[in-house]
Amino acid sequence: MALRIFETDPDAMPKGTFSDDTVGRFHSGRSVDGIPEALGEWKVTTGDPEVAAAIAQLMGGQPVETDSTSENFIEVLTDTKRVKVVLSGADAVTSDMKLWNGPNLIHHCDGVEFLSPDEDRGKACGCPRLMEDRKAAAKSKRGPSPSIAVTFRLAEDYDLGMFRFQTSSWKLAEVLHEIGNALDRIDGEALAELGIELVEYTTKKGRDVSYFKPAIKVIKPWSDAIADPKSL
Repeated sequence: MALRIFETDPDAMPKGTFSDDTVGRFHSGRSVDGIPEALGEWKVTTGDPEVAAAIAQLMGGQPVETDSTSENFIEVLTDTKRVKVVLSGADAVTSDMKLWNGPNLIHHCDGVEFLSPDEDRGKACGCPRLMEDRKAAAKSKRGPSPSIAVTFRLAEDYDLGMFRFQTSSWKLAEVLHEIGNALDRIDGEALAELGIELVEYTTKKGRDVSYFKPAIKVIKPWSDAIADPKSL
């Protein structure tokens, strides 16, 4: 997986059913009265009460029926920071870069070439080569941000179905190539850990900084995990 690649929208809010054959979404944040809030434990949303009940049993929390844009769905605020998942391979982590103006996608690329619209596909997108320059451009609304999607099954309930996590985390984007290389070495289903990590540090000026970041750790082939259930 090259460093140039990125995909999907950040933490999109599900609406009861999903169009991508997933049974639920994982979220590392939520919106409270219109204000984004980072979470230290996973939030899972689904339109299926049985899936919600299974998530609550595995990861803690209580299913709560919520209303979003007039469509009901169920959310579970779990007490779990890290969960073992099964990734189908390198294609389970996909990414591109997007810049939105309200509901309109005005820049869509892989960091080197445009991916859309069709008339621009393949043309140079003009994004900076260095990650720090890309961050600066995105912060000033002059360039796109990473949009990363992870599709997976739960290791402890493989048959429950496919889940999806979407994020615009620059920190995760910085290590996508390492995750892709690890998955390529396994060449098949892999046991991995999907986590929310707390980062804390003090700046040179003495200011304390803390934030949460999503993280993916590839552990070993799923076939090896099945042979040794105690590793799950």
